[in-house]
Amino acid sequence: MDRIAEINRETAETRIRLRLDLDGTGTSDINTGVGFLDHMLELFAKHGFFNLEVEAKGDLHVDAHHTTEDVGICLGQALQKAVLDKAGMQRFGSFSVPMYESLAKVDLDVCGRPFLHFETPLSYGKVGDFDIELTEEFFHGFVNHSGTTLHINVPYGTNRHHIIEAIFKAVAKALHVATRLDGNITGVLSTKGSL
Repeated sequence: MDRIAEINRETAETRIRLRLDLDGTGTSDINTGVGFLDHMLELFAKHGFFNLEVEAKGDLHVDAHHTTEDVGICLGQALQKAVLDKAGMQRFGSFSVPMYESLAKVDLDVCGRPFLHFETPLSYGKVGDFDIELTEEFFHGFVNHSGTTLHINVPYGTNRHHIIEAIFKAVAKALHVATRLDGNITGVLSTKGSL
C-alpha cells in the first residue's frame, strides 16, 4: 500500500495543505512564507528521502509562531496517517549529524507515545527573521500529533543556523530508518502486538 498522507488544516491563524510520501526520493515543494522554515523542510525531505509538499498561509504580520507550530502539527498528522498500522516497520531510528562545529544526535520511536526531549545550546535570537525558539515549538507540534517519542540532543555547537540544520537533518535520517519496512518483521515490532 502507498504510504502517502495529505493533511488540510484551517484555523483563524493558518491555512495549510501538506502532502507526505514516506517512500519518496527526496523531492519537495515548500512555501510557508517563512524562508528559513522552507529551507529546513526542503532539507528534511532531501535527507529523509521523503516527498514533501507544503503550502501554508499564516498570520505572518504577527510573527512566524503559528505558521511554524501548525506546519509541525500537520507533518505529525501526516506521519501518523502514512505509517498506517506500522506493520513491518523498523519503528526505532537514531542518527547523528555533524554540521561544522555543531553536532545533533537524534533518537526516536514511532510508537504512539508523544514525548519530546530537546536539549540544545539554543536559547533566544534569530536566524534571519526566524526566532530560534520556534524550532522546539515545531517539534512539539510534530511529536504531539504523530505519536512519536523524540530525543534531540545537541551536546555542542555555536552557530544557530548550523545547530538547527543539523537537528532537522538528523531527525529526517532517523525517521527514514524508523519508517523502513523490513520483511523479517511480522506485524508490529512490539511484544504487546500493537502500538
